[in-house]
Amino acid sequence: MVNNRVESYYPAIMHTCILSVLILFCLGIWGCDPQESPSTGIPEPMKHSSGTEVSRAQFPPDQSLSKPLVRKNESLPKIVAFGDSLTAGFGVSSDESYPAQLEKQLHEGGFHYEVVNAGVSGETSAGGVRRVEWILKSRPTVVILELGVNDGLRGLSLEQTYINLHNIIDRLQDEGVMVILAGMRIPPNYGEAYTGEFFGMYERLAQKLTLPLIPFLLEGVAAQPGLNQEDGIHPTAEGYTIVAQNVFRTLEPLLKTGRNHQAKE
Repeated sequence: MVNNRVESYYPAIMHTCILSVLILFCLGIWGCDPQESPSTGIPEPMKHSSGTEVSRAQFPPDQSLSKPLVRKNESLPKIVAFGDSLTAGFGVSSDESYPAQLEKQLHEGGFHYEVVNAGVSGETSAGGVRRVEWILKSRPTVVILELGVNDGLRGLSLEQTYINLHNIIDRLQDEGVMVILAGMRIPPNYGEAYTGEFFGMYERLAQKLTLPLIPFLLEGVAAQPGLNQEDGIHPTAEGYTIVAQNVFRTLEPLLKTGRNHQAKE
């Protein structure tokens, strides 16, 4: 995502820096809370220089937790897609986001659910902890949890990210909600050890809490130019179709085997 030896060094550095800036800006992480500063000993490919909040118009502070999620059909059980800009559908129309396309795929497969998009651009795992009670107000049957990538892109402590995700899952499960965890990756320029630990964090959580796991939400989409927007990070509408299929592959057998009894076949 990211014949003179000295001359060849600087273009590579510039390419890496530009890629990092694009990633940080497009995922809206420059608006992080003060308490979410990177921890010592963790790679920090880039630090933000301003507290200006970016790309959070979809979830205004004065409305964020005061109202329940809007439902289109109160008679259908609800699947909530809980995540960041990749869930929100950054850069595409609302009906092209992966939650909207997942709902269509479910209905075509005979599963009658409403899929509600609770994605917020720039969201971190700590922000997810603050939002979990708001999510529960909508009485979801299933929650697809896609969070943590903005933590990784800030170089935050993976131990704290793990704890935050664990707390979110515990709270949802306490209310009888089935949680599906979406695995994520971060760019390799963050260091092999950190990126490897980041990716493995999702599998460790899934194994410990016996969760269904989508191994990598962007499988078949990441690094594919024709399936991503110009930022190279967020999928196009076609890319989100594949993301929805990745989710559906994990969700469908759970519905069929009775992990959730609300499906109508």
